[in-house]
Amino acid sequence: MYNTRTFTDKFFLVIKGLCMGAANKVPGVSGGIVAFVAGFYEEFIYSLQKVNGKAFKLLLNGRFKSFFRYINGTFLSLLIFGMLVSYFSVSKLLDYFLAQKELFVWAAFFGMILGSIYYISKDFEHWNRKTIIAGLIGLIVGISISFLNPAKENDNLFFIFVCGMISVSGMTLPGLSGSFILILLGNYVLLLVDSVNSLYDTFAEILRGDFSFTSNSERLHTLTILAVFTAGSATGLVSLSHLLTYVLKHFKHITTAVIIGFITGSLGVVWPWKRTIFKTDVSGELILDSNGKEIISNYERFFPDLGSMETWWAIFFIAFGVAILLLLDWYGKNRKEAELTM
Repeated sequence: MYNTRTFTDKFFLVIKGLCMGAANKVPGVSGGIVAFVAGFYEEFIYSLQKVNGKAFKLLLNGRFKSFFRYINGTFLSLLIFGMLVSYFSVSKLLDYFLAQKELFVWAAFFGMILGSIYYISKDFEHWNRKTIIAGLIGLIVGISISFLNPAKENDNLFFIFVCGMISVSGMTLPGLSGSFILILLGNYVLLLVDSVNSLYDTFAEILRGDFSFTSNSERLHTLTILAVFTAGSATGLVSLSHLLTYVLKHFKHITTAVIIGFITGSLGVVWPWKRTIFKTDVSGELILDSNGKEIISNYERFFPDLGSMETWWAIFFIAFGVAILLLLDWYGKNRKEAELTM
């Protein structure tokens, strides 16, 4: 099945990667939701689970084709390619709209998550005492995470490794935003702003033939942090996929119920009507990151003013977000029917 992908299938895999990459970057939104709703979540988890001892043996023995086939390489490489492209294109566009029309962007995401709850739960016919309890646990955990207060920044390398393992959960666990988890851990700016900027600056200097960064202790420390974070992310991605593969095989209905509850609970994170609380120093002055931008500390949520035209535009974008998921549902049904008639 994996080796008979058409050009259209491959094209849409890159598009799905673009969507996952954009979702992973926004605090409160999970790339795992994209995978779940777009119908490739299980294949994604099972493919990651194939990155194991046997795969490394094939690689070390020079059996590259066998290695690529074993880990479902076409699927993973196209998806990861889409994610990488997203970080330099779609996510930049998203940053622009968040800066210009933040309320409408959050409203659209809120609508998409509402739509994804409907999409996931509409065909779930396994509600019983166990799955209801599992769903409630997921709901409580999701709500609890939404209202946690962030910790202080911590550049301890062991903690950075743990941050990498936890933050990557946004790719593998629908409803859990890796970016938002990094805000709660206090290291969002350090790991997704400062470290990435240091890497860009280093590459730019190398291309100019400038290797002065090798004597810059602060730059080397930041690059070490990024390397440890990347190693933690890779470790978390593979280890979580093994755990999720086992859970999906043995407790599929309970896992789905937990995911439905968790995504529902996570709606608090993407509630459109909120004020951003920025970090300040002891004198009340705003603290800026290496890009000169304010650092998000948390959000203060409030109910909208129904007399405001802006509120009704936001409600329109919520409906628009729901409509996107309904269109995906319609597309999926039509595609299945077309495959059955072939």
